[in-house]
Amino acid sequence: MNQDLSIIHLVLNASAVVQAVMLLLMIVSISSWAAIFRKLFALKKVKNHNENFEREFWSGSSLNDLFSVATKNAANGGPMERIFASGMREFQKLRERRITDSGTLMDGARRAMRASFQREMDVIETNLSFLASVGSVSPFVGLFGTIWGIMHAFNGLASLQQVTLATVAPGIAEALVATAIGLFAAIPAVVAYNRFARDIDRIASQQETFIEEFSNILQRNVGAQAASPTGR
Repeated sequence: MNQDLSIIHLVLNASAVVQAVMLLLMIVSISSWAAIFRKLFALKKVKNHNENFEREFWSGSSLNDLFSVATKNAANGGPMERIFASGMREFQKLRERRITDSGTLMDGARRAMRASFQREMDVIETNLSFLASVGSVSPFVGLFGTIWGIMHAFNGLASLQQVTLATVAPGIAEALVATAIGLFAAIPAVVAYNRFARDIDRIASQQETFIEEFSNILQRNVGAQAASPTGR
């Protein structure tokens, strides 16, 4: 009896539709785990890049030097560094056009940084919607497999003269495996989604704070009418 109700036996003896549902859920689960690990390493990389740049930014380095390095590191740098480069680039372009109005200079720099911020957040949030979909849909897909399996099991029992627990149990167990696999796919996706969403909110808050702080530095430069547009 124990051998008949083993997981492998139940999967192999399930109906074709239930097996298809199980296969789909296993593929989704593997894809979900792959997305989880990719996002885990990607967010760790973003945090390290942002922390390193912020440390360098507040170490006393000139904005000119930081901008030169950020321009060279455009492809390999972090999001905060690219946001800084966008704002600095726009600020310098406006100054080169002989624009001296502080409002125009600051609005241009802020718009450039906000646009860069939005692009960076779109990249950071990649695959998050996939995990949300897996977490919300997988249990229902598994439930569909379970319902179909139970219907199939009862149809098979209709021709029997005497129905006992021993004849009902295998069919019901086969069907319930689909729900178990659906939960197996959904639970890690939901946990990972919540964790990543929290981490991404922190990154977004950190970058928005940096935009405001950098804007204040530029505002002070404009107010003081510094000789160099990159002077601090």
